[in-house]
Amino acid sequence: MIGFSGLVTFLPVSDLEAAHEFYANVLGLELAIDQESCQIYRVATGGFIGICEHLDGESGGVITTLVTEAVDDWYSRLEAAGVALEAQPRQNERFGIYHFFVTDPSGNRLEVQRFKSPGLPA
Repeated sequence: MIGFSGLVTFLPVSDLEAAHEFYANVLGLELAIDQESCQIYRVATGGFIGICEHLDGESGGVITTLVTEAVDDWYSRLEAAGVALEAQPRQNERFGIYHFFVTDPSGNRLEVQRFKSPGLPA
């Protein structure tokens, strides 16, 4: 079975600097990736919290990201299962990822992605 190697929960923030102060300095989390409008902090092996200024209130603004090398395989599997997918997997040069989005039966937004740059969370 194809699996996942990591999980990132992305949260919307209105002030990235204040959020960084909280996550890095108050909670003491390691900043794993700084993507300018998003910052990703390691909370455990394979577990991350992302904070993003560009997320809106849609679906509560929260996105759960399942990290895998098998993005295309997951797309095919979900498509074969009749799951409504937002769009085919695509490259996102801004964030250096290859990904697609799906909504679960309760309306929660999930992202399946692979980081393109070496050294990024796997």
